Amino acid sequence: MVDVVLSGPAADAIADDLRTVVSDRVASRIFDHDADLWGPDARAEAQERLGWTSLAESSRPLLTPLGSLRDRLREDGVDHVVLCGMGGSSLAPEVICAAYGVELTVLDSSHPDTVHRALADRIERTVAVVSSKSGGTVETDSQRRAYEQAFTDAGIDPTDRIVVVTDPGSPLDELAGAAGYTVFHADPQVGGRYSALTAFGLVPSALAGVPVVELLDAAGAVEGALRSDDADNPALRLGTLLGASARDGIDKLVLDEDPAQAWGLGHWIEQLVAESTGKIGRGILPVVVPSAAAPNAVTATADSVRVSLGTLEPPQAGTDRAAAVAGELGAQFLLWEVATAVAGRLIGIDPFDQPDVESAKQAARDQLGGSAAAQAPDLQDQGIDVFGVGTGAQSLADALEQLVDALDPEHGYVAVQAYLDPRSDPQAARLRELLAERTGRPVTFGWGPRFLHSTGQYHKGGPATGLFLQLTSEPAQDLAIPGREFTFGEFIGSQAAGDAQVLRDKGRPVLRLHLHDVPSDLTRLAELLA
Repeated sequence: MVDVVLSGPAADAIADDLRTVVSDRVASRIFDHDADLWGPDARAEAQERLGWTSLAESSRPLLTPLGSLRDRLREDGVDHVVLCGMGGSSLAPEVICAAYGVELTVLDSSHPDTVHRALADRIERTVAVVSSKSGGTVETDSQRRAYEQAFTDAGIDPTDRIVVVTDPGSPLDELAGAAGYTVFHADPQVGGRYSALTAFGLVPSALAGVPVVELLDAAGAVEGALRSDDADNPALRLGTLLGASARDGIDKLVLDEDPAQAWGLGHWIEQLVAESTGKIGRGILPVVVPSAAAPNAVTATADSVRVSLGTLEPPQAGTDRAAAVAGELGAQFLLWEVATAVAGRLIGIDPFDQPDVESAKQAARDQLGGSAAAQAPDLQDQGIDVFGVGTGAQSLADALEQLVDALDPEHGYVAVQAYLDPRSDPQAARLRELLAERTGRPVTFGWGPRFLHSTGQYHKGGPATGLFLQLTSEPAQDLAIPGREFTFGEFIGSQAAGDAQVLRDKGRPVLRLHLHDVPSDLTRLAELLA
């Protein structure tokens, strides 16, 4: 089962809105696929994107062929599953496998060092699941090309080791069919970030060893409660808390997870909520923190909603808007999806489109042919190249001070965007806490280019209250992309430069630091921010 407990002040604050949501029959209308819930401008998109409400049953035909494929692979000694995918194609399987303690290698990066490491890991025992809803995601296509080459070089037939998940008729579907790859079709009536219980979530998880039927059973068990037009419906309580708060300017969602759970669920919620709600200058910014004692959690700002995951004890923090959410994972997927759809109605946006995601992709394509380091820096400070410096700054310390000083003290946030290798440079994540302590404001952290398929929509389409600290570097060793005229290093450089350009075009300040000795430079940066 699944439940949501609101703190007393939070429950009182949203009581009138909750009564309205119940009387408007919002819950049952979502499950009845009423595309008019989000207004006439959203109708065309919504009527094509509500299939996620019935996945507890409609995804069951996947179970038998998935079981057969998994058994065949195990018989052949193939027990290492790599998922090549971005955003909605990778985040749910990552959480699912973590929840079940099952190994899954998620390759959701175009950083050459990350790709090199994945390709070198147990290739003789590897099956690569290539997942893309659109079938045209450049990161995923590049990863597919790299694995095709790696399998061929190892004397392995790629058709035995590549499994494709995509929508019917997509470019990837056509390519896979021509190549002879095993293909699992996802439901085209479900958007990427609502696809946890489709083939995108189930195929890699099942091949890795998760009993995915339990996810569908858990979602099916709560479907009746979540479609009920009743004030006790936990999805209505949660969705009303998020939506009514954001409408009233309390638009940061601070998420912490009980250490006993530790599934990484907050990162899946981050994409679902940010990409669904961050548009036309409105939205909810998720701020994922490592613990209930972390900055932005224990000292939550007045414009924040605090939600603790894996417990039913609402957190104590500096905000009256607080809640706790707990339940089986499959049930939580459906709960948060319904809640996000409810929040979208209250905010007044279409929760199923992502109008600003393509702009960064196009800007990256425009930048290809060079790297993020190709531009002349505004200044250099002890080996760190600094870009986007304001007038009068003479050093890196000055540039950081300018960034902090420009932060709106009531509604602003900082986003740290690290186009680095997560395995080699984990200390970059520490910058989030240091900036949160220094500014007293919400600070997010995202690995690039992963966040472009998550909070990237909110950065460009949500409220213009963000400041952006972008970190880039040169890879230890670049890597060619078979059949492409650009390398992985050039590609990730273009993604960083392209996103920065789109943000600046929208009036969002971006300070980019290009690091040459990453461990040493990150240590120095931490000292300057402390």
